[in-house]
Amino acid sequence: MTRRKFLGIVGGSVITSGVTYYAFSDRSNYLRADLKPLTTFTKRLMATERQILYLTSLAPSGHNTQPWLIKYLEPFHWIICNDKSKWLPAVDPTQRETMLSIGAFIQNLEYAANNLGYKCQFDLIANTNQDEKVMEIKLLRAGKLVRYEAKNMIHRRTVRSNILSDPLNKEHIKLLTDNELDRILFIPRTTKIYQYLNEQTIEANKVQSHRNSAQKELADWIRFTNKDAEKYRDGLTPGSMEIDGFPGWVVRNFYGRSNVMNKSFRDQTIGEAEKQVASSAGWFLITSKDASVTNLIEAGKRMQRLFLKVRDKNIAIHPMTQILEEPAIQHNLNSSTGLTDPVQFILRTGYVKDYPEPVSLRRPVDWLIF
Repeated sequence: MTRRKFLGIVGGSVITSGVTYYAFSDRSNYLRADLKPLTTFTKRLMATERQILYLTSLAPSGHNTQPWLIKYLEPFHWIICNDKSKWLPAVDPTQRETMLSIGAFIQNLEYAANNLGYKCQFDLIANTNQDEKVMEIKLLRAGKLVRYEAKNMIHRRTVRSNILSDPLNKEHIKLLTDNELDRILFIPRTTKIYQYLNEQTIEANKVQSHRNSAQKELADWIRFTNKDAEKYRDGLTPGSMEIDGFPGWVVRNFYGRSNVMNKSFRDQTIGEAEKQVASSAGWFLITSKDASVTNLIEAGKRMQRLFLKVRDKNIAIHPMTQILEEPAIQHNLNSSTGLTDPVQFILRTGYVKDYPEPVSLRRPVDWLIF
């Protein structure tokens, strides 16, 4: 056998093997649209209840943990609960972010109920961020009311990439902060505070990326493979992290939790943060009166109201919370920004040319009920 013939056979085998591997690999990102509906329901819910809870479940949460459960008492009478198994102790040791996420969930519930002709009666139960039972809800049939559009919840998404630096239109800022001026502050890119937030966000990312506990927690919530994405229906996927194309294929098929602990992954995370903060129109800061359960929930609702307004204006929102998660950096935030009340959200923002569809996963409603 000649060398040329041998190399031809070997090369052909490699190509064949590569094509075969690619054919059976995760060839594309697993997206929300790929989620298969349950074929059988394990919980007795009325169709309206199921639709309300589906829309409600589209609320955002840190690492997409979805830290909520529903204790079903009777039709249209539930208790929203705090799911301890979805806590993030490394970056959220006091469950501050958990309460904020539950606040966003409650705002979605109010809007979803309104969309289907119901009003909500709320009764706060929790005294601390760690209490299991948070809020009792009764849904009551409403008379004539202007119904909230479900599409705002369905199409809401976090956008990390391709955010423009063009200044936000003053009318858009007014719309987004309307009736919230005492709690939502817009920081344009022309200010010193903007530069401070950029610098400290990068610094906080460096600190957090080198904290093994935070890095391990991140690794635990990344669904690298499509199999895991379909199985758990939560967490971060290559799609939700906007890792597409060939890089996405590599991550889905060759990465795992151990890679997240490597220096190269940490450095890449920092580099991505630097790239992101270099391009935006500014930051939204959302504050609360204090850190009580009541006011954390209200801050979460406030953030969600803002989040649900932006898509129609082609404005992106990218929560970057690392400053608030790293005490060594967070303790200077108020003095450096001139704010007296605690900051609960730091949101990077700006226009985008093309607004992508939502891709983050959601657990089925039946998985939330007990």
